[in-house]
Amino acid sequence: MTILDRMLFFSFIRAYCICLTSTLSLYIIVDMFTNLDDFGVKADGFTDILNNIAHYYGYRVIQYYDRLCEAIALLGAMFTISWMQRNNELLPVLSTGVSTHRVLRPILFGAAVALGIGIGIQELVIPRIAPMLMTDRDDPGGDKDVAVHGAFDSSGVHMEGSLANRKELVIKPFYSTLPESASTNMIHLSAASAKYIPPSSDPLSGGWLMTGTTQAEIENDARPEMLIPLFPGKYFLRTRDADFETMTRHPKWYVFTSTRKLYTLLNKPEAPRQGPVAVMFHTRISRFFTGMLLVVLGLSIILRDQTRHVFISAGLCLLMCGIYFSVVLFCKFLGDGDYLSPALSAWMPVLIFGPYTLVQYDSIHT
Repeated sequence: MTILDRMLFFSFIRAYCICLTSTLSLYIIVDMFTNLDDFGVKADGFTDILNNIAHYYGYRVIQYYDRLCEAIALLGAMFTISWMQRNNELLPVLSTGVSTHRVLRPILFGAAVALGIGIGIQELVIPRIAPMLMTDRDDPGGDKDVAVHGAFDSSGVHMEGSLANRKELVIKPFYSTLPESASTNMIHLSAASAKYIPPSSDPLSGGWLMTGTTQAEIENDARPEMLIPLFPGKYFLRTRDADFETMTRHPKWYVFTSTRKLYTLLNKPEAPRQGPVAVMFHTRISRFFTGMLLVVLGLSIILRDQTRHVFISAGLCLLMCGIYFSVVLFCKFLGDGDYLSPALSAWMPVLIFGPYTLVQYDSIHT
């Protein structure tokens, strides 16, 4: 890298950090003062309120960065070039014979590094802090009961419930439907409560301990092998993959998981081929390309007419950014609704804006 390359690269890093800090600060201030009362619901004093605020937004800023990584990279690149034009720094560089495409190289490299950091956070950090990202402002310790969404186990058992306690791993009430087999009919069980026992060396682990079951006793000939009777009205239901997290996770849980786990889920022979999960998987694959395409398109709009006022160019760039994200979200909506295939919905923005971006980038005056 030449001296000019290092100067432009660090100029981009500085502009990127300024945009990132400004947007994060604005988000925290607006959201905190809008929902300030929620942080004091279970706080004993002012210190606990500050701890709840720091705990909540300490994780939320990571999620916010993951969502707006592409837009912030565009803002950083846009401000770097705009300030060069405003301070008349670009014209002397071009007069020495250096092309505009060559000047943009360190800025594009910086944008690629920023997008790579965003992808790394998405794959390595977000899955680890997913439980904290799904907690409410008024429930920092996870004491509040959560809704149960139900789940199908790979053994064929269907389970439902009403409310669950995350600390005790208990669901009240608990309903299960055991599949029909050659020797048994379909069995419906209703328990007053069910506690999930994580897998361990204990034979009664890796399943649900049901108490207060309506069918107090079941004949051995009509009892499936995954159901173990303990006492009248008390059973242990062994499951393969329908654990407490599966029963209570957010409907959009796959947004917080890694791409490798999405791929594993889609390749399970017993798992249903969920359209939104497949769309999310292909969107992860195309994310870097759509992000770089956005940055290149924004810089091309600014530099195509270098005599245009810098604020007008910046406004056109932001307008294009809004249109770009609208198309991305619309394509995702079509994929989630099975109007487009998952792969096509993820790559459709690249197919739409790719040729136009190449034309705009090639038409930059050098």
